Amino acid sequence: MDIKGLDYNTQREKLIMPEYGREIQKMVEYACELPTKEERLKCAKAIIHQMETKNPQLKENADFEQTLWDHLYLMSHRELDIDWPYDVSEADKILSKPSPIQLPKEQLRLRHYGKLVCKLFDQLKTMPAGEERDALAYYTANQMKRDLITWGHGSMDDEKVADDLAHFTDGIIQLDLDTFRFNKNSVVDDNKKNKKKK
Repeated sequence: MDIKGLDYNTQREKLIMPEYGREIQKMVEYACELPTKEERLKCAKAIIHQMETKNPQLKENADFEQTLWDHLYLMSHRELDIDWPYDVSEADKILSKPSPIQLPKEQLRLRHYGKLVCKLFDQLKTMPAGEERDALAYYTANQMKRDLITWGHGSMDDEKVADDLAHFTDGIIQLDLDTFRFNKNSVVDDNKKNKKKK
């Protein structure tokens, strides 16, 4: 929809420093067009004063005046020709973005079990048969069940735990669900909790 006389921000040039607003940006553009250095510097000082009022939290920084002049330099598209009272050669660092965070190369195979349970799977695969491995399998299976209750979105049956444990230990650990007993895990229904609060 195009209505005559309406000027939308989406149709205008993108602001370099949106925190100062479009009016300050127009003042900077006006300052760049002034004929003499003296006039441009006088106008720049007036703009800096306005910028201070628009962004007062900068005063909390020790070098806030340097920051304001850096911002002015960037808002002028580096074209304001004045004798700068501060060194603005480092101003471009303000607009630089940090390098992206590197994600770990090893992605979790099963996020709902977590990294530690995946390490337990690997350990169970290499352990010799015996009481120690049986005890670790018992604790691992119970932890898996707790994780399924917490993160598995309702899928928490014993068969699922037994199947996953067998699958992720390459068939080495086989739970006999007729004899194996899980610890009791309390599942609290959110609806019941909300009813109690009322």
